[in-house]
Amino acid sequence: MRDGPRALVLGASRTLGLGLVRELAEHGWQVTGTVRGEQRTPLHDLADADDRVTVDRVDITLPEDLAALRERLGDRTFDLLLVNAGVTGADEPVGAVDAAEFARVLVTNAWAPLQALELLDDLVAPGGTLAVMSSRQGSIGLNTRGGHEVYRASKSALNQLVRSYATRARPDRTLLCLHPGWVRTGLGGAGAPLTVEESVAGLVRTIQAHRGEPGLQFRDHEDGVVPW
Repeated sequence: MRDGPRALVLGASRTLGLGLVRELAEHGWQVTGTVRGEQRTPLHDLADADDRVTVDRVDITLPEDLAALRERLGDRTFDLLLVNAGVTGADEPVGAVDAAEFARVLVTNAWAPLQALELLDDLVAPGGTLAVMSSRQGSIGLNTRGGHEVYRASKSALNQLVRSYATRARPDRTLLCLHPGWVRTGLGGAGAPLTVEESVAGLVRTIQAHRGEPGLQFRDHEDGVVPW
């Protein structure tokens, strides 16, 4: 594998995660991307074609999976840890959502990413970046239309947990909550204005623009500030 900054991208089997791995590699990064299961994915095809990319496996909702990943990574270090996790759930008022579904979305979108940060943050080099894939739907200040109530709540919870984490993170760390824009994915739908390629190009520019800047920021794919 070539020299260059090193990234660990959790949740990279398809769409945004896969696009981020590809875009980072094209910018000279060495990237380890993860998938959830044992089956072959487009990430494996990318790794076969590009020696800057490697594949590992983890389901971040399972603590034993995260612990096994941490053990496999050993004493490796990364300049970027990016956690990409997201499920939408039904677009229904919260009163119509049962407790199991509410818990599923909150665990996947908020609890699991913080478990990953907590367990893997010691792998991030001094002055490195820790980032999570958030959404402007998690912005309380921008919620003027409602809808997608459980998804919004999960991303708001993610932002709040990252803000709490930031108070005890190493002071040299760059922390980013990232909004990818409205993207044509399973989450964004076919009518979204942005392609995956457009979104990830902007996200990587944003990540690179803030390398070495200590503290927490909520930024979008155009490097705009998103209100909390």
